[in-house]
Amino acid sequence: MTTTLLLIQALNGLQFGLILFLIAAGLTLVFGVMDFINLAHGVQYMIGAYLVAAFSAWTGNFGWALLLALPTTLAFGLLLEVLIFRHLYDRDHLDQVLATFGVILFLNQGVKFVWGAAPLSVPVPEILSGSVEIASGLLYPVYRLAIIAAGLTVAALLYGLVNHTRIGMLVRAGATNAPMVSALGVNIQRLFMVVFGFGAMLAGFAGAMVAPILSVEPGMGDNVLILAFVVIVIGGIGSIRGAFLAALLIGLVDTVGRSFAPNLLRLFLDPAAASQTGRAIAPMLIYIFMAAVLFFRPSGLFPAKR
Repeated sequence: MTTTLLLIQALNGLQFGLILFLIAAGLTLVFGVMDFINLAHGVQYMIGAYLVAAFSAWTGNFGWALLLALPTTLAFGLLLEVLIFRHLYDRDHLDQVLATFGVILFLNQGVKFVWGAAPLSVPVPEILSGSVEIASGLLYPVYRLAIIAAGLTVAALLYGLVNHTRIGMLVRAGATNAPMVSALGVNIQRLFMVVFGFGAMLAGFAGAMVAPILSVEPGMGDNVLILAFVVIVIGGIGSIRGAFLAALLIGLVDTVGRSFAPNLLRLFLDPAAASQTGRAIAPMLIYIFMAAVLFFRPSGLFPAKR
């Protein structure tokens, strides 16, 4: 257990947490403002990754691919909202869960039909390739630092949008009392559409950013969706601030825990048992952490005020 390894894993946890935040931010707004459980939100993450892979192969430039993928993901999210999701807003949560799960199955098969079942790869942009020395003898990939910078930038812009603009005021009001906002003359359906489309684009942006460091494959959004729900439960439904803090905590707990749990258990167990037990416990740490948070704060860290 060295300081260098701890720093590397902390940076990896920060990067993972910011990716989770990009996904969870849209999900918490959709759930908080619209009271809509969208299990298909992880599909937008997958679609963003596939689109940037396709546009990157077409243009040969990751920057252009990203610029093309974002509005395409937004348009695809709005299309799903108009054709499917808006017809579910007045249904109960069980209907929403079943319908959006069906969308997951349909779109997972859809990307297999269009791009095939084999994983795709996206090359790291040449300008962001290589590593940079962040401490004496400590190298870290430039692209991963770029993901961290992009995530922090989006988080700052999202904070300004939600807290210092008129549309942000309406979103916060909608998360607090949507019927009252509608009664005051706001087109609540249009507000729902904007929130849903923006959330879809954020998830697509997350998928596009991880495409060069992960395999782009069908179903890649399913596991990350579970973690995104953990984030919004810990942070508080409808809270951007809570989603940001919870995502960072989850990223750090998961990444650092997987690296150091076996080492810590060696203080109490023999090396073989510590290694086996550590590998078994590490994936559970985020759920143990969630249970601990909810024990003391059942509504999450920063729940939207009702």
